[in-house]
Amino acid sequence: MENPFILLIEQIIQLYIYVVIVEVVLSWLVVFNVVNSSNRLIYMIGDFTHRLTYPVLRRIRQYVPNIGGLDISPVLLLIGLWFLPLFIRWIAYKFF
Repeated sequence: MENPFILLIEQIIQLYIYVVIVEVVLSWLVVFNVVNSSNRLIYMIGDFTHRLTYPVLRRIRQYVPNIGGLDISPVLLLIGLWFLPLFIRWIAYKFF
């Protein structure tokens, strides 16, 4: 039987993955002038995703150099978030 707390943590991680993807896609759409950030809805979504992702991405950016103006910190964050549930399950089954 699955531990409900592990399932809850995995669902929260999955939601955060979606937030990171929305942040990246929205930032591309704003940069390429597909959507206008002065639109109130776009601004609210962008501000919300930025506030949720910026603290984690800032820490990653401290250690990862800029590669020709390309920011790979969201990619590294997504890889870490995809690995995290596997690690949590491994810890849970190994020690509990």
